[in-house]
Amino acid sequence: MPKTVADAMTRDPIVVRTETPLNEAIQILAERHISGLPVVDDAGQLVGIISETDLMWQETGVTPPAYIMFLDSVIYLQNPAKYERELHKALGQTVGEVMSNDPAFISPDKPLKEAAKIMHEREVRRLPIVDDTGQVIGIITRGDIVRAMAASE
Repeated sequence: MPKTVADAMTRDPIVVRTETPLNEAIQILAERHISGLPVVDDAGQLVGIISETDLMWQETGVTPPAYIMFLDSVIYLQNPAKYERELHKALGQTVGEVMSNDPAFISPDKPLKEAAKIMHEREVRRLPIVDDTGQVIGIITRGDIVRAMAASE
């Protein structure tokens, strides 16, 4: 198995910006047969990830939280803030409105084993690779790791 993330990563990945229209991101995912994209700000800094999971809200919609009425008051049985976040994702028109914030990432000099561990623990299918300045320089997927394992056999 390659020793570092840099040995197995895909360089210069396709990225989108927070203001990218959602339809454009969907087209990129469909045409390129990929399941997610790093999201960067105007300075090229990683700010999020948009994945097929984030886009499912567009089709499934949102179910209002359960509540009970008590003395003419509404008491929510679930956190209404979660409902608001889900509603925002379902109605979003730009990548920034739908993306997952606080993305997991890794630097290129880290061991491949560490990338696999992060992906497993965070339950993600891809990790953006960022350099010392926070610029996205690559991406590594579960498939990349499996191919690296096969190549070392």
